[in-house]
Amino acid sequence: MEEQEQKILELMKDKDYVPMKAKEIAMLMRVPKKEYRDFLEVIGNLELNYKIQKNRKSKYRLVEKTYYDGIYRKNQKGFGFVRLENQEDEVYIAKENSQEALNGDRVLIEILEEANKVKSAEAKVVKILKHERDTMVGIFQNNKNFGFVIPDDRNFGTDIFISKKDMGKARNNHKVLVKITKYPQKGKKAEGKILEVLGNVNEAGVDMLSLIKEHGLPSTFPEPVVQEAKYFGNKVDKKDIPNRVDFREKEIFTIDGEDAKDLDDAVCVEKLANGNYKLEVHIADVSFYVKENSLLDQEALIRGTSIYMLGRVIPMLPRELSNGICSLNAGEDRFTLSCIMEINQKGDVVSSEVVKGIINVTERMSYIDVQDIIENSNPHTIKKYEKYISHFKLMEELAKILKEKRIEQGYLNLDIPESKIDLDMEGRAIAISKYQTTFAHEIIEQFMLTANETIAEKFFWLEAPFIYRVHEDPDLEKIQELNKFLFNFGMKIKANQDSIFPKEFAKVLDEVKGKEEEKVVSNLVLRTLKVARYEAENRGHFGIASKYYCHFTSPIRRYPDLFIHRIISKYLEKNYVVSEKWLEEHKIQSEERAKQSSEREKIATKVERESEDLKKAEYMEKRIGEEYEGIVSSVTSFGIFVELENTVEGLIRFEDLGDEYFIYDENRKRLVGERTNQTYKIGDKVKIRVKKASKLLRQIDFELV
Repeated sequence: MEEQEQKILELMKDKDYVPMKAKEIAMLMRVPKKEYRDFLEVIGNLELNYKIQKNRKSKYRLVEKTYYDGIYRKNQKGFGFVRLENQEDEVYIAKENSQEALNGDRVLIEILEEANKVKSAEAKVVKILKHERDTMVGIFQNNKNFGFVIPDDRNFGTDIFISKKDMGKARNNHKVLVKITKYPQKGKKAEGKILEVLGNVNEAGVDMLSLIKEHGLPSTFPEPVVQEAKYFGNKVDKKDIPNRVDFREKEIFTIDGEDAKDLDDAVCVEKLANGNYKLEVHIADVSFYVKENSLLDQEALIRGTSIYMLGRVIPMLPRELSNGICSLNAGEDRFTLSCIMEINQKGDVVSSEVVKGIINVTERMSYIDVQDIIENSNPHTIKKYEKYISHFKLMEELAKILKEKRIEQGYLNLDIPESKIDLDMEGRAIAISKYQTTFAHEIIEQFMLTANETIAEKFFWLEAPFIYRVHEDPDLEKIQELNKFLFNFGMKIKANQDSIFPKEFAKVLDEVKGKEEEKVVSNLVLRTLKVARYEAENRGHFGIASKYYCHFTSPIRRYPDLFIHRIISKYLEKNYVVSEKWLEEHKIQSEERAKQSSEREKIATKVERESEDLKKAEYMEKRIGEEYEGIVSSVTSFGIFVELENTVEGLIRFEDLGDEYFIYDENRKRLVGERTNQTYKIGDKVKIRVKKASKLLRQIDFELV
């Protein structure tokens, strides 16, 4: 259909084309009689999407105006924005020009005013191409003869009217999932029908269930998928052992968090006679069990990634696999895809190979235990693992060499602590702090980075169909914006159109290391960088300062890793000689899978962030009136954001900054008091009082003390 659309458009673009009726166009294009109905459908779609138009005589030509399509992002106040493909700045849509489009809708717009130095481009919505949402999660309010649902997405744009017959068993203040039966038109609200009652708004667990339903996440696996996973049992297939390199006599370790259940990587380090190191990274051979186009594979592709919400995981694979036969549990034979690397004293990988292996993990180690060993800080741990201590000391030695080499290359060591949110038995937030990382975490990170780079480079030169982890250079304009912030700290990133180097960013991060403003500057740098994504084409990774990078080390929880394993396995099975047909098929697949994986990752990141925001607001609801010290993390035209030591962030609006009237200095990104010249800029220490917190709105408001 797309091909025929293009042919029609090409025909009409021809300078000799004169407007014709549909039948005349079909004759000119020699459309067979039996395909004429389909042809009319194509013509109709082109007209609906404002690409062609017909005159009073029903003759078609190209439209005279240019229209663009994009996703509409609505603001609570009624106006909105549309981001167009390949454009950095969004187009502004006034409330009266929105055609009652809702948040997330795909719309067709006409530009009314082009962008200039003062303001962004302005447009109007000429057509809503597709409503993004047909279900919503919200709070039900009963009004005797009818009810309505207030969506959790406050930007959605409308409450949803519910007639009495469509209320089901919903009661006042119930969280519900509602099906939209009629979209807003001519000033009338949307209408809907209650599909599911999730529970009372204050009931434990309803908050996380609401997020799952809001984003349409699959909370359970279809039974046939579970049965397929159960088929493999918990023991390896002995028939396949002769085809693998046997590592079972070696001392190999997993190092993970204490509560981790899906262990997909194990490591072993040896010192060679020539002074080099042998690093073995053994990754669970998930692709041996999850075959291409199987039910498990189809379900994994739909999910794209495991999602880690607080107190709940939505896994990519059923636990029968992820916690069972695919998990590298200590004392159990497990199949692996193993990357064996020889690394010299400078941290260079001088040789490498990838093989199908079988391992039997010697010990399941935690980050805490490994840190105790390398610090020699806990006599009980030292005694317990006495015979393995030399392994972990050697791992520490190699990890330091690898890290030093990365730093020299300009690796961006963004030390932004994650939030550690403790929940009680009912899932309510009872404590928030910074998640503490140690050098034991660094050991695994450096080994996994090295394996990922090695695999990516090897298969890049083989021109294999592949999925790379891509992180492109930041835009020069964004760097100039960052420099406005860095000016406040007496720093600058040197860059021009031809030379944007990670090392320049690394210098700034090194300069603030250990200082009070370290986290703020790290966050500013992070906001300047582009978002990493998956692509079938290698474009390098700016943040890691690496030419070749992929995700190979987590096939239990990420689809790109699983896809890569499948490609590698094929090359190993065929002794690196694969057919042209297979190559072509899988090159197309790699593009499709990369796109799908990037989309699913965006959703996972959004859900994980929202679950954190929700729990932080829940925690602060019980601390209204309490005072804390914090650091200004962002300055905007409507107030300042302040981050507390425990990673909670809140907004101080203009009216809560005291009696002074503040002017927003956009160039230096600061607020300046009109009367006293009092300034607030990023990195300033301030004392705040918690003014408001709303778990429902996922918002926290502070006021200045």
